[in-house]
Amino acid sequence: MFDVGFWEFALIAIITLLVVGPERMPEIAKKAGRYAGKIKKFISQIQTDINTEFEADKIKAHLSLEDKDDNIIETFEEGKGALDDIKNDIKNDNNHKS
Repeated sequence: MFDVGFWEFALIAIITLLVVGPERMPEIAKKAGRYAGKIKKFISQIQTDINTEFEADKIKAHLSLEDKDDNIIETFEEGKGALDDIKNDIKNDNNHKS
């Protein structure tokens, strides 16, 4: 974002003091501080939400990979079972021919 250094802040304070006067300056500073706190809290909440969504996406991707691994293992097991059935059928056919 943007960075406000000491001199920038001092310049803003002097201009504000000249525009609103010394009697209203504490009230305006108090309100500005309140709004700055609310904005900071809002930005922090947004960052937390974004991080939470990012972590949720990572978990979903990880679970998707695990599901794919499970599906591959199931496919291999089914293929192995089918090959075993074919071998048994061939043995049975050879035994019947003999």
